[in-house]
Amino acid sequence: MRDGEKVLDQARADGRVTLTEAEAKSLLAEAGIETPAFEVASTPADVADAAERVGFPVVLKVSSPEVTHKSEWMDGLGVTVGVADADEAAGVAADIFDAAEDVGIDADVLVEAAANVDAGTEVIVGGLRDPSFGPVVLTGLGGVFTEIFEDTTHRLAPIADETALAAIRELKSAPLLEGYRGTERADLDALASVVRRVGDLLVEYDEIAEIDVNPVLATADGALALDALVVLEE
Repeated sequence: MRDGEKVLDQARADGRVTLTEAEAKSLLAEAGIETPAFEVASTPADVADAAERVGFPVVLKVSSPEVTHKSEWMDGLGVTVGVADADEAAGVAADIFDAAEDVGIDADVLVEAAANVDAGTEVIVGGLRDPSFGPVVLTGLGGVFTEIFEDTTHRLAPIADETALAAIRELKSAPLLEGYRGTERADLDALASVVRRVGDLLVEYDEIAEIDVNPVLATADGALALDALVVLEE
């Protein structure tokens, strides 16, 4: 059995339709989509040890299927960036565990290698299972700008890399990726590969209702999936 099938089976066994970020990223990794190095830990001491292994600075995130918008959780505690040493990691983790206990949810902490978001452009790559058209993939300007500019394009999956590349170049924000006022041109082929592979996941796993990979950091060196949410069919 493939790792992706194990992840989906475990979620079903738990009565869940939402995967944790770590579970979602295991699906991405199986599809060949690059993510930052990460570990999941369940105590402050384990978080500190994991951070040492991952390498500072790290990002600490609340990890629970009950928290889908981590950056908004507990006034931003759900995503804490720039954690510089083991003592800080343990302290932030303790705050996350205490906050989760206060609201009655089970949570771990995802410890992730920090990425330099200033080195590229944040892009959203997503997919959904439309009741009329079937699997559909989308791409657009990502991060905090996704809802502000609503700059997205859509294609039916499965798609070829060339089709994904054409969808990216249709974006109003495409000049940001092509290199703008001295910035480096993003590796559009790598980004197109992410779009294609997200579509492949939708086609391969009928259980998946929605995939949201936001942001994908598109740089001159490639495309890195910094966050991911997967929702299963009811």
